[in-house]
Amino acid sequence: MTEDFVNGAAVQALLDRASGLDAEGGDGRLKAIVRELAEAVMRTIVRHDVSESEFWAAIQYFQEGAAEFGLIVPGVGLEHFMDLLMDARDAEAGRTGGTPRTIEGPLYVAGAPLVEGDVNLSDDPDDTGTLYMSGVIRGPGGEPVEGAILHVWHANSQGWYSHFDPTGEQTPFNNRRRIRIGSDGRYSFHSKMPNGYSVPPGGATDRLMRALGRHGNRPAHVHFFVEAPGYRTLTTQINFGDDPFAADDFAFATREGLLPVPNRQGDAATIVFDFELQKAGASTEEGFSLRARAAV
Repeated sequence: MTEDFVNGAAVQALLDRASGLDAEGGDGRLKAIVRELAEAVMRTIVRHDVSESEFWAAIQYFQEGAAEFGLIVPGVGLEHFMDLLMDARDAEAGRTGGTPRTIEGPLYVAGAPLVEGDVNLSDDPDDTGTLYMSGVIRGPGGEPVEGAILHVWHANSQGWYSHFDPTGEQTPFNNRRRIRIGSDGRYSFHSKMPNGYSVPPGGATDRLMRALGRHGNRPAHVHFFVEAPGYRTLTTQINFGDDPFAADDFAFATREGLLPVPNRQGDAATIVFDFELQKAGASTEEGFSLRARAAV
């Protein structure tokens, strides 16, 4: 069987009907997208001679693994692809500079406490060292950014994020804060040291990674949103440059410029990291994407 089968009149008519192209009303752009996606899946089925049993096994996998879609999407490179695509669009528009963007991941929680000064992120005890992180938020001309809010979140030493911790032992905003930045653009926080972690063992993401001959590990890292009036909201994270998985992050979040090496002394580690924001070209760039996010 060749892909010419998909080009046949019966399949093409099916695609037109299934995507609503032969129906009045609806969203024309969405119809075109749905049609192309469905056709791509059909061509893949024919090209790789997928059997009926394999097809339904794949459907069952996605049904059972729906709760891990937020991990599967970065694991297969799609979330990083969106970063590469946005970078390319910026380059086409002549927009350069700024701290590199990288994936958000699925574990942000809206509504973290809004605080100022030298902030302690950790509410709960943890048998680990202390991370000290500080720096300056600047604009493209090197000017301190006034009125910025730095959202920061990371896992505990066991690799669990508050709100998503299956042990139920963390308070809702442990290792999560929004930091109001002063006129000098400086931020400073400390917290219990995050460690790297793996996707849930035996879960949908782990099973897929193993089937692909890959692992599901992430290095120790800290997530950030940076928002400020007149500037593009930045989504990024830093990976600890001395972590064994720093250059082999299953989620493809590692990017040049986002790999600071902590200065370690005893059980403490210090990272100095500055953020550079781009000017917003429109007010819509000052907000967040419409991605669904948890809230407490």
